[in-house]
Amino acid sequence: MSGKVPDRSAAPVAVAGFKDHFSQVAGAYAQWRPSYPEALFDAIGAVVAAGAAVWEPGCGSGQATRGLSRRFGRIFATDPSAAQLDQHWALADPGNVTLAVEPGEATSLADRSVGLVAVAQALHWFDRTRFFAECGRVLAPGGVLAAWTYQDLVFPDELAGPADAFREQIAAHWPAERAEVDAGYAGYAWPFPALPAPPLRLSAEWNLLQLLGYLGSLSATARCRASTGRDPVADQADALAAAWGEPARVRTMHWPLVLHLRRKAD
Repeated sequence: MSGKVPDRSAAPVAVAGFKDHFSQVAGAYAQWRPSYPEALFDAIGAVVAAGAAVWEPGCGSGQATRGLSRRFGRIFATDPSAAQLDQHWALADPGNVTLAVEPGEATSLADRSVGLVAVAQALHWFDRTRFFAECGRVLAPGGVLAAWTYQDLVFPDELAGPADAFREQIAAHWPAERAEVDAGYAGYAWPFPALPAPPLRLSAEWNLLQLLGYLGSLSATARCRASTGRDPVADQADALAAAWGEPARVRTMHWPLVLHLRRKAD
């Protein structure tokens, strides 16, 4: 699995029918989404061998791929959105990463070929019955499925008013799957027994511009713009700026991060 650019011609037909909520904000997603903490990869590395081959379905523009590539062997990172992969950092320096346009429910990987399946903020978009069956096929005996999601941004108290107004404006435009993120993937019919996973959180040190960029990368923001013709970030920017203070001021933002670890039987 040497580095290569996304293969457009070999993209499975099933990709055409996937729910694409991010292609129209792919550039913003790549630029403004926060990075995952090293503690997350520490937790995964504690139960997966360092040289393991990895499948990362739903990789997007690579927020998790970079951390996985530092810890493990070969990374096969896939996404059904060519626009997302066009923003992937590994295009410039692939190293041990191979990219391919594939859905999470059907990969070109061989049976029992990886030691880790890692799904970052994407499992709620998959047909889980088909995806979990695919995990059972490609994971080697004793391999691990790691799936994580980060929930809503926790705003400082002084930003609560404009933040609530922004949330209210986009609330009707979230896809139904958003509720699964809010629930931390509770209640899923997981295919393998659970392993212990530590409590985690995602943090970022941001100025005002970075916060506004992140809010603009949300799928509900894009859907709100398309449906109403109004930009909810622009609508709330003045109020957020007034509450923020000096735009260059850096604040610590954080999100609850929920990790699920599941091991296939030997």
